[in-house]
This record gives sequence, structure tokens and C-alpha cells, in this order.
Amino acid sequence: MRTLRDFLAERPFTLVMSSGFFGFFAHSGVVSVLEEQGLRPARIAGSSAGALVGALWGAGIPAARIREELLGLRRDQFWDLWPGLGLLRGRLFRALLERVLPVRTFEESPVPLALSVWDLLARRTVVLESGALAPAIHASCALPVLFHPVRLGGRLYADGGIADRPGLAGVPEGERVLYHHLSSRSPWRRRGSAALRVPARRGLEAIALDGLPRLGPFRLVHGREAMERAAAGAREALGRPLERDRAQDARATG
Repeated sequence: MRTLRDFLAERPFTLVMSSGFFGFFAHSGVVSVLEEQGLRPARIAGSSAGALVGALWGAGIPAARIREELLGLRRDQFWDLWPGLGLLRGRLFRALLERVLPVRTFEESPVPLALSVWDLLARRTVVLESGALAPAIHASCALPVLFHPVRLGGRLYADGGIADRPGLAGVPEGERVLYHHLSSRSPWRRRGSAALRVPARRGLEAIALDGLPRLGPFRLVHGREAMERAAAGAREALGRPLERDRAQDARATG
């Protein structure tokens, strides 16, 4: 019976990672396991926390370096209070991205990237796939109320998870996808919202880990635990038989 690891090793796949407040610690745990097992995606898509970790990894930063940067993160490294449409101006966060990224543009990224953002004026999701990379990551992470919106090319953008929590807007239907779903609820998301469920979609296999610690700007201390628990959950998920294969076996023996 095929496992999720077998599915990913068979043919090229796209890695998609969801938004979910400060869920980038959990995302980094998952990509560390994919890297150690040699399961490299052909393309990466995501929104907000998923856009952050996905873009860093896709741009060529090893998972161990991402882990190191996140575990060393302090609130004063991104906490720049400023009047406006949000608490934080975002200049410190942008500077942090520009320091860490080894490339400046999407075009230079070793792995093609598709990052979801929310166009405030058009009130729709836009997928960014070209141009400057650090501003695009910043825009996809511009959580309403917390960060000011980000201006790119004359447009104002905010967090990609507003209308595309899974980060799938830039991925064609039927594409082979490994989707890491953050089950944690963002502050503005209602309990029971459809956006909190794993999307049902042909060709998509999901890793969804419940019970990870709740994180935020004042709860960074729990980042290591989230990272390690996500990594352990990803290793277990990769070794499990695929759900559809189990269903087929059940029908065959029923």
C-alpha cells in the first residue's frame, strides 16, 4: 500500500502551506522533514505564514537556517509601532526579510513561487509570481490590525489568508499537491468557518496537525515546541498509507 512518502516521490509535486497567524514555526518543522527525506517540491505556493516559510525555503535557504532564524526571533525585531491601518509599520519586518533572503526576485528563486495577497481596493485575492520577493512576502503576511497594508505597484495589499487561507489560489485544479494545513484559528476567523477545513480537491494530499501550541507576538517562547511537534507529525504522516488507497482496499475486501 502506498504511503504519502511514496506519493511525493513518484512525480513532481507542489508544496502548499496555509496561513494561520504565527504558524510559521509549524511550517518550518514540516519543511525540515521534507528536506531531510529528499522530498523537494517542484513549486511552492502559500499565503501569510505559509508564504513566509515557503518562500524562504524555495529561495534556497536550508531548513536548518530557517529554524535557526525563527528560534532566534524576538518581538523587538519586528515590533515597530506606527499610526496607520494597523499597529506595525512593517519596516523592521521587511528589513529582516531582506537580510535573510539569498535572492531579490521571484525570478532568481531556485523553486518557482506563488504567493497569495489580498488586494484591498479590488477586494480580491491576487497571486504574486514575479518581481521583488521581500515586499511580496511582507504583503502576504500583512495581517489586518497587526500590520499596515503594503503598497506594491500602486496597489495596497494585505494578508493573503483573508480570502485564501489555504494558499491554493495560484495552483491549478488537479495539480499534485502536498498541503500543510494549520488548524489554529486566526484572531478574526470565526469558529466553524469553512476556511478552517482542509480543502477537498483532486490530487491534493494533506498534513493537518491538531493541538499545536497557540502562538503570537507575545507567545514566541512556544515556537520550538510547535516546530518539533510539527516535524514529528510530518514524519508520521509521510509513513501512513494514503487515505484513498485505504478506502480502495476496504471496498475490495468488503
